Amino acid sequence: MNAIIHIENADIFQKKSLVLSEVNFSIAPGELVYLVGKTGSGKSSLLKTLYAELPLQTGEITVADHDVKKIKSANIPFLRRKLGIIFQDFQLLTDRSVKENLLFVLKATGWKNKAEMDARIAEVLELVGLKTKDYKMPYELSGGEQQRVVIARALLNNPLAIIADEPTGNLDPDTSQEILKLLLNISQNGTAVLMATHDYLMIDQFPGRILRVQNGKVADLGNSMHH
Repeated sequence: MNAIIHIENADIFQKKSLVLSEVNFSIAPGELVYLVGKTGSGKSSLLKTLYAELPLQTGEITVADHDVKKIKSANIPFLRRKLGIIFQDFQLLTDRSVKENLLFVLKATGWKNKAEMDARIAEVLELVGLKTKDYKMPYELSGGEQQRVVIARALLNNPLAIIADEPTGNLDPDTSQEILKLLLNISQNGTAVLMATHDYLMIDQFPGRILRVQNGKVADLGNSMHH
């Protein structure tokens, strides 16, 4: 099986400044990978390059069989449809219900059939344990529940990989643990999960592969299992 994300000798720029140089790593289906490093070390810039928010100038990056360097802007939505992207500030539409938030994404990504959309929404909400809350408004949910909706939203189009930028950044430890457990389950079902975090406590509880971002480089530390 091919790598979902493959990076060779990539230089990552934020505007004109080089933030990471000679980045090399691959992520296979079903891997749970942590991207760790201090704030400002370049984690977000790397993630944004993966989903073509920032342009790639040097090196090769393939994500879900798309060549990120050569991608045409018309194809960026197709690339992003293969990825579930999760931010720490939930970015739910606050003026509509959970179900309407998810419908909005399905319509935007080309779904047409009402029954199929309803069925898919019920499926992803069940996956994240919120099946009975589809009619709720975001402000009626706890932070952890809102983040679950965001994960459900990210799963709608059966992505090959989930890219999460500090997904537990605004959550208390217990809630963070629930969210991590959920992401671990998702990876065990074959979806790769790449997660930027500086929550080392979580990494100890939910071992995965660690990529460390430091001094402009990304080092693959392998699996964090302490044998």
